[in-house]
Parts: sequence; C-alpha cells; structure tokens
Amino acid sequence: MSQRKIRLGAFIPGAGHHVAAWRHPEAQADGGINLAHYVRLAQTAERGLFDTLFLADGLAAGQGNVSAAAEGKQAWGGSFEPVTLFSALSVVTAHIGFVATASTTYEDPFILARKFASLDHLSAGRAGWNVVTTGSSAAAGNFGLEKHPAHADRYDRAREFVDVVKGLWDSWEDDAFVRDKASGQFYAPHKRHELNHAGRHFAVRGPLNVPRPPQGHPVVVQAGSSEAGKEFAAETAEVIFTAQQTLEEARAFYADVKGRLARHGRTPDQLLIMPGVFAVVGRTEEEAQRKYEALQALILPEVGLALLSGLSGGVDLSGYDLDGPVPELPETENMKSRQALMLDIARKHDFTIRQLYLWVAGARGHWTIVGTVEQIADQLQAWFEQGAADGFNVMPPWLPGGLDDFVDLVVPELQRRGLFRTRYDGHTLRDNLGLARPGNRFVTATAPREPALATI
Repeated sequence: MSQRKIRLGAFIPGAGHHVAAWRHPEAQADGGINLAHYVRLAQTAERGLFDTLFLADGLAAGQGNVSAAAEGKQAWGGSFEPVTLFSALSVVTAHIGFVATASTTYEDPFILARKFASLDHLSAGRAGWNVVTTGSSAAAGNFGLEKHPAHADRYDRAREFVDVVKGLWDSWEDDAFVRDKASGQFYAPHKRHELNHAGRHFAVRGPLNVPRPPQGHPVVVQAGSSEAGKEFAAETAEVIFTAQQTLEEARAFYADVKGRLARHGRTPDQLLIMPGVFAVVGRTEEEAQRKYEALQALILPEVGLALLSGLSGGVDLSGYDLDGPVPELPETENMKSRQALMLDIARKHDFTIRQLYLWVAGARGHWTIVGTVEQIADQLQAWFEQGAADGFNVMPPWLPGGLDDFVDLVVPELQRRGLFRTRYDGHTLRDNLGLARPGNRFVTATAPREPALATI
C-alpha cells in the first residue's frame, strides 16, 4: 500500500484571505472579477499539484466599506459565480479539481444537480460541490423571504436536498447513451430512471437532462462545524473543510467526526478532513513577520468591526469600546459554530474587541502560521501525522503572492519529506483524493433486460 499523503486545496477569494488583502501593494484588487488573474491562480495551484481550487460564495452583498474578505466570501459586490468561473478554468487546466459552493437553502435541487453534472462533464471529472445552508440572514430578502430559516430547519432541508441531487445524478446509468448511428438507437430506455421523489421539502420527478457525471457524483464537500453540521457531514460529505486553532482541538474534531461515520454505514477513509490554514511564509522568521505585520497595518477599524459582526451572526459591536472586552453575544441562528469559535478565542486570550479583530483578520478563526518554510512544514506534518488532518485547505494571505510562496517554497519541502505527491495520481478529482466512485442507486444485481429502441 502506498504511503498516506497530505491532500491540499487552494481557497482562492479574489485578492486573498486577509481582511485587508486587496490593499496590499502586490495584490490583485479586482481579483474577484478578473479572469486572467484566476487563470494564473489555477495554473499555479496545478503546478503545485494541489487537489482542488475552492471558492466560498454568498447570496447577498455586504454592507458599507467592507472588503470581500471581511465576510470570508466573494459576494461583497464584485465576484464571479463559482460554477461559471470554474467552467472557464476547466479548459485551461488538466488535473486540478474545482469545489464550488452552492446553497441548499436558496437553490433548487434540479437546477443545482444539472449545473454540477455539467461542470463535471466540462472538466472531465473534476467537480466538487461545497454544500452550505447559508449563514447570512441577508440572503432571505433576495429570495422573497421575510426572514432566514432557522438553523435546524436549514439542515433538515439540506439532508433531503442532497439526497435528491444524488438521486438525480443517478438518473442515467453510465452506459445509457449508446448513440448507435447504424441502428438509430440513441439511448437504452431501461437505463433511464425517474427519481419520483416526494418529501417534506421537495417533489422532484426527474430524470436529469444531463448524462451521469464522469465521477458518478461530483465530490460532496461540507464546511459546517456545529453539532448539526458535523452530523450532516458524517452522513453525506466526502470532504470536510473546518476551522481549528490548536492541534488538540483539531484532533478532537477529527476523532469526533470520524467516529460518527460507522452509524451511517461508512468507514473513516470515506471522509477527508481538511482544516483551513492561513500560512504567511518567509525565508526567515523576520521576513514572515514583516509580511504579516504589513497586512495587519492595512486594517481599517470599521472593517475589523464588520468582520466580527459577520462572524458573530450579525451582532453589531459598533457601540462598544474597541479597547474594552468582547461582550456576551446573543446566540445566533446563522453562523453558530463560527460565533462560538470567536467567543472562545476572545475568552482564552482575554482579548479586547480590537485585539480580537486583529487576531481573526487573516483567517477568520482558521489556523494561522507565520514562519519559515521549515516551521510551516513541521506544523503541517504534526497535524497530519497525529490524527488532526488528512490535508489542508490553504488560505493565501494575499493573491497571487501568497499562493506563489506556498507552491514555490512549502510544497517542495513537503515533497522532500515524502508527505506530498510528486505527480497527480489519476485523472479525476476522486482519483486524486483517493475517494471511490459511487455506484448508481438504481442499478441492481438482476440481469439486464433486452433494450428497447429509443430514438430521437
């Protein structure tokens, strides 16, 4: 058996992850709507043999003088829709996978299934779906709702939504479309399946009007870390993107989620856990620290407050003393796990509001490492080998420079240690992640019937 390897994703919001990234002298300020910029990022990540490009997304514009990074999304007011962008990037790359975020709260299962099946065909099997229930209540008004659905209701809908989408991806058996010009048979009717789903939230007949995706199903990714989110991931996800601050916290999360899989009939190797890591890389410690401090100096106080408001479920902190303690916050129905993480950080470090927003400005609660190549590789190796991670979702501080640093400096060190691949393992995202191709729910062990003639 080959040695277990670290998996790497590149999380690439237009200008970078730091809240002030777009102000960095070397950042691409219009990165969210600059295709040439994204082509460069995709090709750089592929040169670094990354498994995935990942984009978060939102369904409402931000408010005030806040950069896209302040909400950790592309949606502040200048960004591409991820599936559309990845369709374009699929033709300028050959191996890297594309994980696009799409909401189960505000999208439609049939349309979403069709979009991601199309992306999987366009990319020859490199699509992934980051399943979100949408944390921002601001989205409700864009879809005719007076208020955002409750947290528990969103997850109940999400479970049914994912099941419907997977069923639609199975509408056609892999070899259903024979396209035999001589006989005139276009497809085998007995290999076409209607879903006929009738549930609490959806009634969907099917079949999908796209052939079965090359991967069977695009890879299903999930990013929630609340109790409901962890259980949902154990039931449905194949990759989890998560946020922990310490090795101990990451090991506990890893054991918790992997330990839930058995009750859903799954094994630990069927779910990869990839914490986010915000890495500021320097050839010396002093260089790394200078890079980090240069970004911190660009933060405007109003942006720092907006960042905390977004991460705490919309709580307005503008009326509090910036240099006073972080107050107790009312429980949110929006971003439960991230609000809890913010409060935990504040209490552990006895932070003021200003200190808290400076702390989370880069990675919004994800793991932050500022150091040399060797120091960063040491810490990634420790998390990987000590049961805290199967890989990492790399969050470059600014773009393109932060991704260049990781690919040119950290990746070779991980390869030297035998922790990371030196070539891609296969042709599809599933191949490269080591995930099995799912079977078709409609295919049984019974002998196939003689196909009827189906022409169009």
